[in-house]
Amino acid sequence: MSNIVTMLCRVGQIRRCAASLSQSINQVAASRQKHTLPDLTYDYGALEPHISAEIMQLHHSKHHATYVNNLNVTEEKYQEALAKGDVTAQVALQPALKFNGGGHINHTIFWTNLSPNGGGEPQGELMEAIKRDFGSFQKMKEKMSAATVAVQGSGWGWLGYDKEGGKLRIAACANQDPLQGTTGLIPLLGIDVWEHAYYLQYKNVRPDYVKAIWNVINWENVPMSTVASIIHKWKKFRTTRTLPRAGRPSKLSDRGEKGLSQGGDQEPDGHSVRAPAYLCRERRTFQKDNHLCSNLPICMVEWPDGSHS
Repeated sequence: MSNIVTMLCRVGQIRRCAASLSQSINQVAASRQKHTLPDLTYDYGALEPHISAEIMQLHHSKHHATYVNNLNVTEEKYQEALAKGDVTAQVALQPALKFNGGGHINHTIFWTNLSPNGGGEPQGELMEAIKRDFGSFQKMKEKMSAATVAVQGSGWGWLGYDKEGGKLRIAACANQDPLQGTTGLIPLLGIDVWEHAYYLQYKNVRPDYVKAIWNVINWENVPMSTVASIIHKWKKFRTTRTLPRAGRPSKLSDRGEKGLSQGGDQEPDGHSVRAPAYLCRERRTFQKDNHLCSNLPICMVEWPDGSHS
């Protein structure tokens, strides 16, 4: 009889602990900072005649806002599923997290890729990298345009940076799949080819829209300049390599070895270089930062200055 009483007491303690844990998780969820719609740095009509004010207004204030709102709602539901230990619900919510989180990330990048003072060609080391990896700016432009126009249904065309290979690459992603989570490439320039981005003005002639958008591409935005710095870093490493001996791998000079020992995010001269991160952190990190995602790389944009959206 005493064993039964002891067991019931333990069950009661477990229930009280579970209730306390659930309350703590709910408090974290209530205090979580919600995702917000970023402001544009230009008016809706500033990109005319290439992109109409009506399209920009609907695209930003309606479509992007919907992704943000749905992401917040989905994260709240996911938080509740975590509190209940409902793994089935957590799994069921992951497509919505990916879709709406990806939509928020992609559009946040997209707005910075556009400018009423855009167009033309990039300058400096980014242009050098484009010529190195594609032959010329025109060839890169043609290749990216072709890949973007060829997206079946809805999706995005991207110019991305491959940190492992140290090269620029063209890629396409379906729906709102985030580039880095899908391909590992750092997103630099994205072209939205969902119909809501162009149909009111260009109808079903997607090639005309893709051709026109190059006139408002902002080559001065932060991700581009950041990657130019990364490219500059790797150029420094390459120029410090000694000539390889026959049958032996090349070595870095003392300066190059010192730079590598400091990590991939630091110049040999000690200056820090950070790329924009479009990554979902481990679940415990998100809880610490009052954010939550389901281990999917879709929930936060971390810009080089340390800000998030």
